[in-house]
Amino acid sequence: MSDRNQFALLLSGGGARAAYQLGVLKAIATFLPRNHGIPFPIICGNSAGAINATGLACYASCYHLGLRKLEWVWKNFDTRQVYDSGVRDVFKHLTGNFLSSFLTEKNQKTPSSLLNNQPLRHLIRQHLDFQRIDTNIDRGYLRAISINASSYTSHDSISFFQGHSELKAWQREQRRGLPCTLNSEHLIASSAIPMLFPPVKMLGEFLGDGSIHQLSPLSPAIHLGAEKILVIGVEQPERISRFTDMQNFPSSIAIAGHLLDTIFADTLKSDLERLERINNTIAHMTYKQRQLTQLKTIDCLVINPSVNFNEMAAKHFHRMPSGIKILLRMLGLHDKADSSLLSYLLFEKEFCRELIALGMKDGLARQDELRAFLQV
Repeated sequence: MSDRNQFALLLSGGGARAAYQLGVLKAIATFLPRNHGIPFPIICGNSAGAINATGLACYASCYHLGLRKLEWVWKNFDTRQVYDSGVRDVFKHLTGNFLSSFLTEKNQKTPSSLLNNQPLRHLIRQHLDFQRIDTNIDRGYLRAISINASSYTSHDSISFFQGHSELKAWQREQRRGLPCTLNSEHLIASSAIPMLFPPVKMLGEFLGDGSIHQLSPLSPAIHLGAEKILVIGVEQPERISRFTDMQNFPSSIAIAGHLLDTIFADTLKSDLERLERINNTIAHMTYKQRQLTQLKTIDCLVINPSVNFNEMAAKHFHRMPSGIKILLRMLGLHDKADSSLLSYLLFEKEFCRELIALGMKDGLARQDELRAFLQV
């Protein structure tokens, strides 16, 4: 696999939206032999995309098998497997947070959040065998996997990576790469959407969702040696002007969805624009100038959904567990509300299966591009 070490996969975050990524990855599998290893030996993931990335890394020796394992989880998903969502559990958790709010920050011994994601911790430990990652690295199927988390303590974007021994840590302005042996806590930290899920304490820092402070989402893959990066994002297919009615202020729940869209999509788009400018600059350099600057051209292929996730999610609002449905209604979120929040929280199998089908459709529509890009 050493001849493919320049190929990388970047899976962005987005809660339940990450089911879409699996569909695109399945489309790639249609033109690969059944015993083929993973076509991108460098894998990077943020938030829910970090969980998909780790699943692929665990089965890097057989791409089809890894996809089947992930697909079984997504196609049989239940919101209760991600966070407590029954009436009693939801309001017990909220009551505990309310009482702890009377404590001073110095006496705050437990993390506070709107939802309790302890079930996700159990799900990850049950389905992901982290020991397989080192085996796949040793056998040459995997060069590296990087999981991103954001530090509330230092404001840094931290890339926890596990890979070949020659890969070194890096330090840049507000971003770090740290070699480690990945475990479930790295994934819980990476997927801890701010306010919704509690932060994770690790290495003397409080960590949250990997997309928060990530000013350069492409950076980890490039540091790990990538020259060709396939990006599967969750950016909506069209930017519709919102909040244009000057007679009515946007609701808090609508703004919350807007903030999540910003966290999970906007920085990636900016980084891709910056990469294009650098590539254009390199194209006008002489060979000697390139050697002096040590810059290299990075080729990216980006696949985003062709259908608006918010409209898809609204049709499945009634499937949400009773506790979370009551809570969301109290916050002003319902099937007619103008908010992206539901599409991040709706981990019901019917919605996930629809997202997988959409990803498969979008991937097959761009099959020729994918085959040319991945050179398979």
